[in-house]
Amino acid sequence: MRLLALIVMVAGLLTAGCGGARTESILGKETLVVGVRPDLPSLGFRRPDGTFEGFDIDVARYVGRRLGSKVSFVPVLASQRISALRDGKVDLVLATLSVTPDRKTQIAFAGPYYNSYQDVMVRSEERDVKAVRDLKDRRFCAVEGADPTTRLLALHGMTAQLVRAASYDQCMSMIRTRAIDAITTNDVILAGLIRRDGTGTTRLLDAKISEQNTGIGIRRGDTGGCEALNKAITRMYQDRTADALFAKWFGGTGLDRGIIEVPQFEGCD
Repeated sequence: MRLLALIVMVAGLLTAGCGGARTESILGKETLVVGVRPDLPSLGFRRPDGTFEGFDIDVARYVGRRLGSKVSFVPVLASQRISALRDGKVDLVLATLSVTPDRKTQIAFAGPYYNSYQDVMVRSEERDVKAVRDLKDRRFCAVEGADPTTRLLALHGMTAQLVRAASYDQCMSMIRTRAIDAITTNDVILAGLIRRDGTGTTRLLDAKISEQNTGIGIRRGDTGGCEALNKAITRMYQDRTADALFAKWFGGTGLDRGIIEVPQFEGCD
């Protein structure tokens, strides 16, 4: 009888442990493990010494302080962002993760913590290119695993030649050598590339092809953690930290951030 009771008790503890893992809150954690991009200048970038810098890095540190937690960073590429969160490898994801209906079936989102637009980068010398359709039939870089060119080609009457690349670094090399004519993706990614390049040989069109709402990825079921993050994001805009961070990481790139206001939140389920 005692053996049976012990088995029941152990089984109950294991079940509770599994349930806790699925719904464990970020609240009260001494250190939050945050998944960030290691390959996007001005957003999430890993230095040669292994430390990270960028807008997303500073935002993660800010919200961590507001929640009373330290933060540590784990590099995640575009294809790893959702799985790293669902597998429990990270507590949060701040890695240019746009809020989409499909992703909302897999994870939850706090925020968004900034709104941006898909834009186009061209060579500065091409002054006759003033709008997206001025690039009709021209060569656009298409990064594997990304879908901005799909939205580009959805524009009425727009056609383009797509040149495949493994990364945005490769796109930058190709636009310098004239192997392509333009790069299109999220405007903050393009602004980061321009800032790192520092030569003034490329510019943004300010095309605003489609709005992108970038949120903080969080595991589903952590309503309290999500609401705390939303309060921290609101505070970040109210105390003008958001303004300072945009200026710090994107100033002088041609990125239009004349009006910076709290994004409209998705709501915590």
